[in-house]
Amino acid sequence: MSVAKSTMTARERWLAAVDGKPVDHLPFWPKIGGAYARAQAAPWRDLPLSEMHRTLGSEEHAGVGLCSREVRRRTGRREEREGDLRRITFETPGGDLVEEARYDEATQSWHPTSHPVKTREDILRLTEWCADAAYEFDAPRKADAVAHMRNIGEGAVVAANLGTSPLMRWIEWLAGIENAHYLLADHPGEVADLFATLQRGLLRLIEIEMEHNPADLFYLTENTSTTLLSPEQYRTLGLPHIVEAGGLVRAAGRRLVLHMCGKLKHVLPLLAQTPATAFEAFTSPPVGDTRLIDGRTACPDVCLIGGTNASLWLRPADEIVAEIERDLQVLPHHRRIVVTSAGMMPPACRPETIREVCRRVHAYPVRM
Repeated sequence: MSVAKSTMTARERWLAAVDGKPVDHLPFWPKIGGAYARAQAAPWRDLPLSEMHRTLGSEEHAGVGLCSREVRRRTGRREEREGDLRRITFETPGGDLVEEARYDEATQSWHPTSHPVKTREDILRLTEWCADAAYEFDAPRKADAVAHMRNIGEGAVVAANLGTSPLMRWIEWLAGIENAHYLLADHPGEVADLFATLQRGLLRLIEIEMEHNPADLFYLTENTSTTLLSPEQYRTLGLPHIVEAGGLVRAAGRRLVLHMCGKLKHVLPLLAQTPATAFEAFTSPPVGDTRLIDGRTACPDVCLIGGTNASLWLRPADEIVAEIERDLQVLPHHRRIVVTSAGMMPPACRPETIREVCRRVHAYPVRM
């Protein structure tokens, strides 16, 4: 297989793919981070992330901070850590709410173990807490973001995380999967008021970031999956907020990306109604339930960032490439495609495997 000729920078290639413009070859992004690097042998584990991407030959996807800050007048937020336990206290005049999470060393990430909302009274307190939040432009943070973007240059595409829509924040962090659905059924009015309050804060934050943030891409970190909610719940409780928030991003001439790493097949017709420029972590079976052709058919104008799944990356490079090529071959064209590991790259996949897959994805004949 021939080696792909590169005539674009990593950033140019990323943005061309996201915007549906011609690329010199398909971009490839293995989602590697601290958890991946520390599991590898030397010299890989000692390489800075940018250097690892350069060694692998892949197109890096970097992050930048926000240009806003949260201000409170009647409520507070207190965070405490003890070993691998993190406790966040939401302080309100009517009483405090507590969220607890444990740190997982292997994945280098926090996982909630106790959610702050358990009762109707908790919903009311959290609504009060959220209503007290105001968002303001922060000039020093903007200066940091601009300097960071300048330092990265053309070596990577850069994204900023705007947060999470009310429905997914409710399910994942505020109430937990099971209790979120019980409370939605038992106290729909109170939950609706909370969602409206969360949405007002999110919209204000987005307004500030659209004016000041230099990022190339703006994420809503949704983690949407029909293992967590039904298509009807997404239609009535999730989609309107995504459309409203995404509308602000689009109106500013910026690019909205929805991070969704779950099962999406039954909500693809609804996702086609969002203002998203791209879906990220678009995951194939058996971890997800969508192949690239599913996304391209239902959402022809959206960039699909993903196309594989974690279990695939536990197989030899030849098998990984064969499945990627099968999925690419059935597409009508290869505009708006970025091949990635979808979710985080499993540490059991060796860097040499990633490098070989990267080489062969770059060499794949692109049909524009």
